[in-house]
Amino acid sequence: MRVHFTADTHFGDPRALRFDHRPFPDLDAHDEGLILAWNAAVAPGDVVWHLGDFALGPPPERIAEILARLHGEKHLITGNNDGPGTLAASGWASVRAYAEIAVEGRALVLCHYAFRTWNGIGRGALNLHGHSHGKLTPMPKQYDVGVDPMGFAPVGLPAILASRRRKARPAD
Repeated sequence: MRVHFTADTHFGDPRALRFDHRPFPDLDAHDEGLILAWNAAVAPGDVVWHLGDFALGPPPERIAEILARLHGEKHLITGNNDGPGTLAASGWASVRAYAEIAVEGRALVLCHYAFRTWNGIGRGALNLHGHSHGKLTPMPKQYDVGVDPMGFAPVGLPAILASRRRKARPAD
């Protein structure tokens, strides 16, 4: 079992195509592309923490259908765009606004929003968040795990940590 993180999928939300310049010709292609990418990265027995803004716009039946198609045990950390249909969908293993977990020996503080400080920061805890769509300058030990900065599939902790190292390396 592997643990993955993602945020800001915005299934059914046409704004994601405009504001985030996602490379899909239309909303149906966007949603299907995200589902396929998710399932290519996540095995059925894996765990996924979705850090908010799962869907905005589709009726509850469509949200439940999308959720049912996605591999893994899915936990939702609620975002500002997660409405009643998302929150009530039966496919979530848990729904909450905040979580503190440990993965691969690392303490993680999970919220939809980025923090300036968080529990355990002085002891190496990382803050994983969404909401900013890759537009917020990160603080040390803080990572935006949304689909815009991390690619269109959930990612594991090693890839999250490597994302910062890649950006810090000089060009070859």
